[in-house]
Amino acid sequence: MRPDSILARVTELVTFLLPALPLLALLLTLLLGRYPGCEAIVRLSERIAGARRRTRDADRRPVLPKPSRASAPAGGLLIALGLAQRPPPLAA
Repeated sequence: MRPDSILARVTELVTFLLPALPLLALLLTLLLGRYPGCEAIVRLSERIAGARRRTRDADRRPVLPKPSRASAPAGGLLIALGLAQRPPPLAA
């Protein structure tokens, strides 16, 4: 065989296997009984559970009353009322 053809075949093999290397590495670790990212998943679930507890504690605090909205029209409503053919209905 000529060195050119050997180099071409090796290049084709590397081109074919290079995208599959991460999958092969993951399969190898799973076959060996290791689960990559398991600790990270546990830490993330604990963090989410802690955040839920904090929001539940925050929900138990007394809610302050919202300030009443101004009765004067503003923005698009102001323009609409200005362009209306008749005056707005009286507030009940």
